[in-house]
Amino acid sequence: MAKTLFDKVWDSHVVRQVKDGPDVFFIDRHFIHEVTSPVAFLGLESRGNSVVYPARTFATADHNTPTINQHLPVADPLSANQLNALENNAKKHGITHWGLGDKNNGIVHVVGPENGITLPGATIVCGDSHTSTHGAFGAIAFGIGTSEVEMVLSTQCIMQQKPKKMRINVNGKLGLGVTPKDVALYIIAKQTTSGATGYFVEYAGGVFEEMSMEGRMTVCNLSIEMGARGGMIAPDAKTYEYMKGRAQTPTGAAWDKAMKYWDTLYTDKEAEFDVEFNYEAADIEPMITYGTNPGMGMGVTKSIPTAESLEGGVETYRKSLGYMAFNEGDSMIGKEIDFVFLGSCTNGRIEDFRGFCSIVKGRQKAPNVTAWLVPGSHKVVDQIKAEGLDKVITDAGFVLREPGCSACLAMNDDKVPSGKLSVSTSNRNFEGRQGPGSRTLLASPLVAAASAVQGVVTDPRTLMTS
Repeated sequence: MAKTLFDKVWDSHVVRQVKDGPDVFFIDRHFIHEVTSPVAFLGLESRGNSVVYPARTFATADHNTPTINQHLPVADPLSANQLNALENNAKKHGITHWGLGDKNNGIVHVVGPENGITLPGATIVCGDSHTSTHGAFGAIAFGIGTSEVEMVLSTQCIMQQKPKKMRINVNGKLGLGVTPKDVALYIIAKQTTSGATGYFVEYAGGVFEEMSMEGRMTVCNLSIEMGARGGMIAPDAKTYEYMKGRAQTPTGAAWDKAMKYWDTLYTDKEAEFDVEFNYEAADIEPMITYGTNPGMGMGVTKSIPTAESLEGGVETYRKSLGYMAFNEGDSMIGKEIDFVFLGSCTNGRIEDFRGFCSIVKGRQKAPNVTAWLVPGSHKVVDQIKAEGLDKVITDAGFVLREPGCSACLAMNDDKVPSGKLSVSTSNRNFEGRQGPGSRTLLASPLVAAASAVQGVVTDPRTLMTS
């Protein structure tokens, strides 16, 4: 019977099917960090259980780590306690742990792929919603809750109802200044934040085939922002080239054996999806959000829609615009900004810094803008320095910070003050997401860079040459 990529990976990991219930589902890789794991370990120990496969679990500190002076003790007591708990739990149970200062440390969804832990056809979970990032490699990856973290630690399995299947095709050629982030925000704007609820999404078509692995990770990362359980892209030559030579990628005969399996990971021609959508690359321009969820997005040159032109609650829509201090019909171009954030598991990779630097090179940061440029890992920092991008950054008046989740969710000191407007390359623009009362515009690294040097929301194409 013809199968989708999703079916092939899912079905091969079902340990037992429960009649009229969920599947008992085996997990290949389990990532943990300092926020959602401490309670899970307490539950584990209260039951007298141990970690069944410690070699399949990987720990990194990222969510509430400082992005300056990481060599100093962490000042915030709660953050310090969580970081210490992660280190102690990892040591006690024989789990690989990358703490602050470790050369492999960084955001959990950045360090997994760059260390070769993320593999095609694998099942991957983490107590973090943006685990969907790893689907870029043809893996089934999704976020889980604290009780499920404990379940995976103690059994290496999880109980899950199999999601429905959606395919999203984007074909054609992307225009000047249009990045993978724009593709994702465009799709979310079309689907809304609930359009893919109950589905696992496969992305297909020429746009994704042409996309770099960093770009594919950005798209899969944002899958959950339209309600999907996760997203995935079939592995190909680009996937294997990215993986080769990484610390934990198979080598020699093990690589050859793995390739025989990986080469089967594609959707069969006759396979069926529960629902399918088609979009054209030519319709996508640099995007920006204007409201308080990722589905409230539009092309950066467009005007904010009127409530009557949209489906949904008029009162809720206007409440969102009220929080943002925007009006229906406003143009986003030219709105003065206060902060710019480049980073997160969505846009904290080397490709994102290359894009940002391509805009700011030879220009200067606007005096009204505070900018936080936060790499996703120490390996990304090394790449930035090796390519001389750190000099571009400092020459333009910016400061390169140390790795961490930073202002994506403001669990450390990187908080946007109340009422201030931030252009952010992260993944969520909920009320107070980047700090109590903060206002967030989601955008690509190119839009962020153009806005950072102009001091107002700017179409990056005006600063680029074709």
